[in-house]
Amino acid sequence: MPQAIVRSALFVPASRAERIPKALASGADTVIVDLEDAVEPAAKPAARQALVEFLDANPAVRLWVRVNDATTPWHEEDLAALRGQPGVAAVMLPKAESAAQVARAGQGRPVVPIIETARGLVQIADVAAGAGVDRLAFGSLDYGVDLAFTPDTAAAAALLDHARGLVLLHSRAAGLAAPMDGVYPDIGDVQGLRAAAERACHMGFSGMLCIHPTQIEAVHAAFMPAQSDIDWSCRVLAAQRASGAGAFRFEGKMVDAPVLARARQVLARAGIASA
Repeated sequence: MPQAIVRSALFVPASRAERIPKALASGADTVIVDLEDAVEPAAKPAARQALVEFLDANPAVRLWVRVNDATTPWHEEDLAALRGQPGVAAVMLPKAESAAQVARAGQGRPVVPIIETARGLVQIADVAAGAGVDRLAFGSLDYGVDLAFTPDTAAAAALLDHARGLVLLHSRAAGLAAPMDGVYPDIGDVQGLRAAAERACHMGFSGMLCIHPTQIEAVHAAFMPAQSDIDWSCRVLAAQRASGAGAFRFEGKMVDAPVLARARQVLARAGIASA
């Protein structure tokens, strides 16, 4: 799978397979069919079978699947069910803690490991270097549970930002696509979602995991560069092409290689090709 920009990845429970078409039509950049947290233990076999039946009946569909983590009794059964299914564009591996887990989950297809435990963060370099890793995701809610900090406090925010920084750092060091930030759990708080998404964008995340279709519009808006930034990037790159200079004065400011690289990043985030 190419390292495409994924601003939104929308979860839908495998136990509600009838919702998958609606999720695919929601405008999300990708859909994650969830076999893990959204499915009760007793319902997991039926949910897995429902997903397989949906994939068999819709061969043109491409989606991500979050399997159960490697320590659970359902993990191997999930992987076996997905084997040979071309509709599974990537496997999301929750509570990823080693390259061996990643390689096992991938089975030759891209893997999106979720860093959401203390051990996963300590072993993040190993996870990021795993075979088939496309990008990382940060599971902020489970990470908070694992560290047992108090949610919605300044202390929690500091610890979460420390983890986010390491996810970003190791993604870049491993040559991965920019990572995905975790979910914003308050579906009705659009203002809070927008602020969280803008902050994640400013940090360098490519997008966020979403738990409801109503979150997609705000997330997409937050991860799209401002039109003024897009316009400036187009102008400065055009000026560089016209002058052929490596460093030059433009609109009152000095422009050199890092500034040009930043302009290209802005256009890439906006989905605009640059020379």
